[in-house]
Amino acid sequence: MPSPIAVRAFAVHVFTAIGAALGFLALLAASERRWTAMFWYLAVALFVDGIDGTFARKYRVAEVLPRWSGDILDMVVDFVTYVFVPAYAIAASGLLPSALAIPAGLLVVVTSALYFADGNMKTPDNYFRGFPALWNAAAFYLFVLKPAPWIATAIVLALAVLTFVPFKFVHPFRVARLRTTTIAALALWSILGSAALLSDLDPGPWIAWGLVVIAAYFVGIGLADPWIAHDRSSA
Repeated sequence: MPSPIAVRAFAVHVFTAIGAALGFLALLAASERRWTAMFWYLAVALFVDGIDGTFARKYRVAEVLPRWSGDILDMVVDFVTYVFVPAYAIAASGLLPSALAIPAGLLVVVTSALYFADGNMKTPDNYFRGFPALWNAAAFYLFVLKPAPWIATAIVLALAVLTFVPFKFVHPFRVARLRTTTIAALALWSILGSAALLSDLDPGPWIAWGLVVIAAYFVGIGLADPWIAHDRSSA
């Protein structure tokens, strides 16, 4: 019989794996063009991904169950929910020109697979290096803002290219600089994002522009970091 400690540790792995189940439900919703439901499932999966590491560290899962790799499990779930389901949504949504929809989806999954395999995807100070395959967020913005098809295509292409450009992209919990501000921005983003979903992905301009401003903050804080570090070293 496994010990209670081992059972508790394995329960954390099961909790992480629930993200894959949520991804499956999101894919089913997307196949039925229930886009709002799809994003709700992905939002819950994002919440699970945000807190499972806390449980893993608290219950020493890697130490108690070395056979099971939480890192690999997390990568598998993340690829499903961050990349695969959003890639399908982008391709099937009609937001892109029909001739480019499937190639765009293929571009998303291939570039993201390469990114997930990159052992240097994070910098020593815990920033992501390049666009961190946040296609769930990118798809959400496309559905909310509904840009012209050629603009949507250009955005997908640009983000795919930026996957391999070595600029810094902030991790909201692990980057020390401005962490409190970043977490506050993430909380506000969650509120505005929920409001957008409650409005069936058709929010008013204040919500839409609020989401754009927060996205600009998340991109800008990483881009500004080298300049700030240079100023500090020169002081």
